[in-house]
Amino acid sequence: MVRAGGCTGPCVYPAVPDGGWGWVVAVAFFVVEVCTYGTIKSLGVFLEDLMEEFGESNSRVSWVISICVFILNFTAPLSTVLSNRFGYLPVVMTGGVLISLGTITSAFTNSINQMYITIGVVSGLGYCLTFLPTVTILAQYFSRRRSLVTSVASSGESFAVVAFAPAFMTLKKQIGWRYCLVIIGLIQTAVIGCGALLRPIIIQPAVDLATEQDDMSEECSLSLKIDYELDNEQTKTSLSSEDSGVTSLSASCNELQAAAAAAAAAPAPTSTDPQDEADSLMEQGVFQQGLEHTAARRSPRPKLLDFSVLRDSTFICYSLFGLFATLGFFAPQLYIIQLSKSRGVADDMASYMLSTMAVAEVCGRLSIGVLLSRLAGGKLRVLLACVVLLCLVLVAFALVRDFWGLLACCALYGFFLGTVASTHIPMLAEEEVVGVERMASSVGVYVFIQSFAGLAGPPLGGWLVDITHNYGSAFYSCAVGMGLGAACLALVGPAKSGLWRSRGEGAGNHRDQTRGPPGHPDEDQDFLEMDLAPGGLGQEKPPTVV
Repeated sequence: MVRAGGCTGPCVYPAVPDGGWGWVVAVAFFVVEVCTYGTIKSLGVFLEDLMEEFGESNSRVSWVISICVFILNFTAPLSTVLSNRFGYLPVVMTGGVLISLGTITSAFTNSINQMYITIGVVSGLGYCLTFLPTVTILAQYFSRRRSLVTSVASSGESFAVVAFAPAFMTLKKQIGWRYCLVIIGLIQTAVIGCGALLRPIIIQPAVDLATEQDDMSEECSLSLKIDYELDNEQTKTSLSSEDSGVTSLSASCNELQAAAAAAAAAPAPTSTDPQDEADSLMEQGVFQQGLEHTAARRSPRPKLLDFSVLRDSTFICYSLFGLFATLGFFAPQLYIIQLSKSRGVADDMASYMLSTMAVAEVCGRLSIGVLLSRLAGGKLRVLLACVVLLCLVLVAFALVRDFWGLLACCALYGFFLGTVASTHIPMLAEEEVVGVERMASSVGVYVFIQSFAGLAGPPLGGWLVDITHNYGSAFYSCAVGMGLGAACLALVGPAKSGLWRSRGEGAGNHRDQTRGPPGHPDEDQDFLEMDLAPGGLGQEKPPTVV
């Protein structure tokens, strides 16, 4: 059963629902994909127009996409902090405003440097504030169906490319590329409405009331016992001493609460004996200390950002995979039309290369989602196989010369790109990497590491094209990056196995090994972490909140 706190309040479930309001979030994520990555991949149709308008080279114009992708990934930790501090809804709605604003103002720029700011910085920041919170909350609503639902919802970018590429190729001939950007900006205002649908999820298992009261009594008794033992160590007294001056220190929490309530309801003492007043104040202090200690343990303030994953060798290897693989994510869509024209393909047929790639990407996303949803393990090996095949297809782009060969490469590239692009971020939630409990904090760090490859990828391809005068050289650089990514991904499994042998537990349980004795706050001395919430240092996120 779901209990909602208002129209935009959290959804409360006794367990991960694998559906519920998560279906609404999935639809919102589909629209967000259309307006973010779908738009970015479609900007390649304006590449030649920008070069002619501003008189710039391939490399200079490619920096527009490069800066946009870099800002999208580099500001990922900021998106994580803001989402944990203010919630998903206001962050995503703000991102929608920035996306639309940056795209529309790009239509009125007079130089490529101004477009670096409008599309690169403003829209790039909006993309980050929109995409990451949406994919994170979607992964929290699903467990068994996570791979399938995420793959289907992320296909929105592929459908956008299928529709946008030929439509804008035709539209820009009628109204020009500037008005096309205005239309794209107006479409992207739909993200603001999607942000209003992102309700956080809280997992609150149903527990027996008597069991809960017993647990509270045991915790309170243990806490008082520890405090009293520390006091006896200072006063050199024994816990069993009959004249220690304190009685019933092992009383339960219920007794303490009842005594506190009785003391509050009783009339003020009229005795003027200083010793009686001192004893009364001491007893009240003991009661209050026990109650405050129990309350502090039950309602800690969550951390906003945790960099502890940087000490996990599994996460480091997986992040390096994402870093190098990003080199091959955007350049092919950016240069496929120019590559086709350089191989003798007509202009109207070249635009369908991008559409073919997008249709195949939808098939790849759906296929990998169905496959991974039926696998209990070995998901990393499936991802590795897709990355290796994607690397081979990128090499084939630079070798084929005819129309049908390029079309086949586009179909294969789109299929395997869909398998990798739709799973590499949700894969963080799998126990083979970091686990769902640590995904909210690790996804920001993971995408931040990717940002440097996103900054270097498109300009590197443009620089190679300017030097060699061959668009195929840009695909070689993508193949090299994808190959390095495959090598790093192959090390994730051995790193995970070594971590288990050395620690005896998975990386997801590392926090449990660093906790202090019961009744004391958790101190992760070995972790570099950031907590901007007031009073949040040294406290951990409640395990019942997802």
